[in-house]
Amino acid sequence: MPSGGPEIEQLIQLLARLPGLGPRSARRAVLHMIKRKEQLMLPLSAALDRAVVAVKTCQICGNVDTVSPCSICADPRRGESGMLIVVEDVSDLWALERAGPGQVRYHVLGGVLSPLDGIGPDDLNLDTLVARAPDYAEIVLAMNATVDGQTTAHYITDRLGPDTKVTRLAHGVPIGGELDYLDEGTLSQALRARTQI
Repeated sequence: MPSGGPEIEQLIQLLARLPGLGPRSARRAVLHMIKRKEQLMLPLSAALDRAVVAVKTCQICGNVDTVSPCSICADPRRGESGMLIVVEDVSDLWALERAGPGQVRYHVLGGVLSPLDGIGPDDLNLDTLVARAPDYAEIVLAMNATVDGQTTAHYITDRLGPDTKVTRLAHGVPIGGELDYLDEGTLSQALRARTQI
């Protein structure tokens, strides 16, 4: 049963679509913003308007930033390690960056292979990865430890071929775990103890 006008209900419904927020959490957040309109709601609205215009997807790696190429790809020191880390999603890239992997570059696939969901190789950013791979000494597959993540890792390994050094994160990442939810210490250790596929 609606407890406010249509504008309030629409705001609650939109916030409830965000990860980690259900209808109750969204309702509490909306009420909090309404009570502090000047301090929260107006600046949030302005920031969202600016973000809609400014945010771009990096043409090289698939990261999101306000410039393309993104700040990671534009940093000339990033290629010194010769390592390209492949992740499923931008949230995984950001999680690894918090762990401080060093002067590495990234490649965002935009998902994983999932026949049940109708996601095939053409739906992912794979062709660009294959084209970038020869420029790196090592390709690290930082896929989530899920069935779809591991299937995608095997597919990528086959596509890259035997002449490409391909490694994966060590077992510090639990089976079924997602990178975005892991602490920096676990991610850092998993990256240091990676293994060849």
